Amino acid sequence: MKLAYWMYAGPAHIGTLRVASSFKNVHAIMHAPIGDDYFNVMRSMLERERDFTPVTTSVVDRHVLARGSQERVVDNITRKDREERPDLIVLTPTCTSSILQEDLENFVERAQLDAKGDVLLADVNHYRVNELQAADRTLDQIVQFYINKARKKGDLVEAKSEKPSVNIIGMSTLGFHNQHDCTELKRLMADLGIEVNEVIPEGASVHNLKRLPRAWFNLVPYRELGMMAGEYLQKEFGTPMVDITPMGVVETARCIRKIQQVLNAQGADVDYENFIDQQTRFVSQAAWFSRSIDCQNLTGKKAVVFGDNTHAAAMTKILAREMGIHVVWAGTYCKHDADWFREQVSEYCDEVLVTDDHGAIGDAIAKAEPSAIFGTQMERHVGKRLDIPCGVIAAPIHVQNFPIGYKPFLGYEGTNQCVDLVYNSFTLGMEDHLLEIFGGHDTKEVITKGISADSDMAWTKDGQAELNKIPGFVRGKVKRNTEKFARDRGIDKITVEVLYAAKESVGA
Repeated sequence: MKLAYWMYAGPAHIGTLRVASSFKNVHAIMHAPIGDDYFNVMRSMLERERDFTPVTTSVVDRHVLARGSQERVVDNITRKDREERPDLIVLTPTCTSSILQEDLENFVERAQLDAKGDVLLADVNHYRVNELQAADRTLDQIVQFYINKARKKGDLVEAKSEKPSVNIIGMSTLGFHNQHDCTELKRLMADLGIEVNEVIPEGASVHNLKRLPRAWFNLVPYRELGMMAGEYLQKEFGTPMVDITPMGVVETARCIRKIQQVLNAQGADVDYENFIDQQTRFVSQAAWFSRSIDCQNLTGKKAVVFGDNTHAAAMTKILAREMGIHVVWAGTYCKHDADWFREQVSEYCDEVLVTDDHGAIGDAIAKAEPSAIFGTQMERHVGKRLDIPCGVIAAPIHVQNFPIGYKPFLGYEGTNQCVDLVYNSFTLGMEDHLLEIFGGHDTKEVITKGISADSDMAWTKDGQAELNKIPGFVRGKVKRNTEKFARDRGIDKITVEVLYAAKESVGA
């Protein structure tokens, strides 16, 4: 049923395809029926790629089922190997084709006999994991494959670089502002005098994975992608991992201080305190803004936060700790990593929600009646229905979250983007009110449906007209309170008299 409706994290094969298509000269073959091949359309549309997405579908249909898939799959792998000359071909089934329980490992071994490039089967349990978990596992699998291959050939680069260097792990296609975050992190590393050894998987060559051990540390900015690879490199080569997301003034400074500690422990002599001070005071405007009258006007306002672990946790901290905004509840759909999320946000919000049920989240937002929402594109839709502004901070995402302009969320420039997003999300709610005062709306029709099915009530013409006279920035709240008043008293149609009675009942 969920496949036919909204999902926060897609099925496992989407995660595998995101990682495979992020690498340079890696081709993915999806063993799937027609209908599961929407990844190509989604990636080319959202990322605005000029080149074709390097993913081919090996179609499962009734003819293939009748005679078996092996011949078709092997032919497709060897054909793409000839046509594209990729360094690596990754084969992945989808949830649908996994039902067939075919020996795909055997298909890969057969194809490898004729293919000039490497062929790998994505080792992912499609029934038990989602897009994010599969992406993390696939990246780790590819890293391990090429580290082991280089070790067998004797050309693994294990000597550390002469100057401090870093691997940035977790940047991928279809990630939330990943390309801009990557640019910002590269600039940050350059400012700190740290060489970027490798960025994976986005834009990386699998042939360069053998160079990963030469970095002094690994920076893994996102919980959702890169943790497994970072942990493997730490265990295998002792490479320290910095997994603090540099989002917001406080966390960016904490991340830099952790990097300083890691480098000095390996013989470097760096002190980044002056850099942190300069960036906080002059590059980031967040600290200045938090003391301004504009931000003080937001103090105590109610907000809710929902998204993946990385962005929801970071935004909760920014709102509560840096801007004085009251976070009623913070939530995540990453149920597999719920303990970490609770640990991160519990002291900064009244309640923690862990669910992937978008309907429950919609109802929780309606119940809280916040001044602003910070969530995914799904919560933006909820906000439109409830007349509550929403700033999008995490995937699932829309083409508007792949801006042409430069909009990182990480680093010191990212702090400015976060401040703008927060401030505009709160203040632009006044726009409807001003338009009503000075004119400009073609219609003042109010959406009458709430989020839950039982929140839809009939309004008479006079009741609707009276409701439309109420300023837009509070109209949604008045409407919901009136409907609750009517429902509690068994009233099935709201007239102007019911509206006034509801108003008197709350002493307004």
